[in-house]
Amino acid sequence: MEIAFYLVLLAVTVLTVTAIAERFDLAAPLLLIAVGITASYLPGIPVVHLPHDVVLLGLLPPLLYAAAVQTSLVDFNANRRPILLLSIGLVAFTTAGVAVVVHALLPGISWWAAFAIGAVVAPPDAVAATAIARRIGLPRRIVTILEGEALLNDATALVALRTAIAAGAGGVTLLEVGTDFALAAGGGVLFGLVAFIVVAWLRKRVTDPLLDTAISLVTPFAAYIAAEKVHASGVLAVVVAGLLLGHKAPILQTAQSRIAERMNWQTIAFLLENAVFLLLGLQARWILRDVGESEVSAGRIALVCGATLVAVIVLRLLWVFPARYLLVRPGRDRDSGRRPPASYTFILGWAGMRGVVTLAAAFVIPEDTEHREILLLIAFSVLAGTLFIQGMTLPWLARRLQVPAPDPNEDALARATLLQQASKAGLKELERLEYDDPHGVTDLIRQRVDQRNFAAWERLATTSDSEPPSELYARARLAMIEAERGRVLEVRSSGQVPADVVADVLAMLDVEESMIDVASREREELVVTRAGVNRGAGCAHLDEHPAVETEPSPVCAQCVADGGTWVSLRQCLHCGNIGCCDSSPARHATGHFYDTTHAVIESAEPGEDWRWCYVHHVTG
Repeated sequence: MEIAFYLVLLAVTVLTVTAIAERFDLAAPLLLIAVGITASYLPGIPVVHLPHDVVLLGLLPPLLYAAAVQTSLVDFNANRRPILLLSIGLVAFTTAGVAVVVHALLPGISWWAAFAIGAVVAPPDAVAATAIARRIGLPRRIVTILEGEALLNDATALVALRTAIAAGAGGVTLLEVGTDFALAAGGGVLFGLVAFIVVAWLRKRVTDPLLDTAISLVTPFAAYIAAEKVHASGVLAVVVAGLLLGHKAPILQTAQSRIAERMNWQTIAFLLENAVFLLLGLQARWILRDVGESEVSAGRIALVCGATLVAVIVLRLLWVFPARYLLVRPGRDRDSGRRPPASYTFILGWAGMRGVVTLAAAFVIPEDTEHREILLLIAFSVLAGTLFIQGMTLPWLARRLQVPAPDPNEDALARATLLQQASKAGLKELERLEYDDPHGVTDLIRQRVDQRNFAAWERLATTSDSEPPSELYARARLAMIEAERGRVLEVRSSGQVPADVVADVLAMLDVEESMIDVASREREELVVTRAGVNRGAGCAHLDEHPAVETEPSPVCAQCVADGGTWVSLRQCLHCGNIGCCDSSPARHATGHFYDTTHAVIESAEPGEDWRWCYVHHVTG
């Protein structure tokens, strides 16, 4: 009962602190660690020892899998060179550098123990870095590299730690080190592929979302345990399985299964990630207590902890700049069309916060190791120091270096373009099908597809004072659903309708409400820019017709003549004609294209700078 009480207290604290952090726009990981450190000194709070087995087997596999299934394999592959240089090269470089520092400053420490603590503090944490990076809005390329690095560097660090401990037990040769790493890495990848093949085979035959989700919950633990059983890398096995299953999910799973899995893993990741940071803070009291009993002076302990923290930060910066200019040589960014500036590299180097693996790996160091209590304090100091120093200054540095966040306007434009292309493929398939349609079903389908696409395009109309049709529809329909739900609940209270039927109707209303696109929320977040990105690269029509300055007060002449109204305006780049958009009742811009075959239009709304090709359905 006592354990259950403290687990509930832990969960309630996590939820409360996270809600406070979100309310005041604070970094939840930093606040949770601070609360944990403070709580560890409160009377009545038990001493919390976090065994390494609990972290490495109970927390690490689900956290890695939750991150891997949401990571784009395409983006991961596009950035594989910097990811591998950071997750393998930088971990080895940091391990060696920290080993030299610790061996020089801590008297009586052996080389194998120095290398062990170097491996412990070498890998940055996926949760800490990406949580802060996404909160402050770093460029997607940086976030992708940080996520990819954090997915793989744990494997490198844990293999290095295992090798260092083996060296302390009896000595190993350089050849054995290389062989052990190759077998661990190769075995991890192999077990990850096997896990992917098995789960993929099962998912093709399982359509029940509950069974599919249950399989998903078992997968990371099965892959991890199977790989570790033969001394392969369980971390790599989980990451490979998660990346491949996430990439193939649209093919292997039903829509209901994908939705259920996504929601379950988001919930699991949310609880575990935040609980980990609170638990890390709760370790502070007993670690400091054990260090107080050490024979080494407090000044020497503070010196080695501070020097290790500085070494971890500096070594990463020393690695990323030569790696960028000598080895990676990044090409043009897909979103901006420009090469990433040096400020991106500095931000990437500064975002090296440590986390749960660092402290868990420290507990793996054998208990009879000389100065083990100091090594644990070093790990905790690096963890807390990087989180607070780098984590708290990262937003300021990003603003100071003018590192741009992903542009919501660019996202809205890309979403609208992609939906338009998908609709084109769907309508083409509709025309190919053979069917009798005496009830006009195809017209209804086309109308609903058009409404969906119009809603996506209307999000770009950030300068109009009038309410677009999609916003009016969303507002009115949400009010209707609320009234409908109220009536259903009244009927439920009367007991006149079976409970199962009532639940089905309520579920239908919930699904419809969740699908309604409340465009006004996103519209408020859109920041219109004139980035000049050539999104329609390869389109001859867009190449022939660059953007031009539109009229200062444009109008749709046909709407004016007919006494009609419009939502947004588009200008033909062939002849200059201005017509209303497809969301407008008359759709004069599209009508002009069908009358003249003039393929390229440009938004005539003030502040907007994008073009559209009717032929290829791409933006420029």
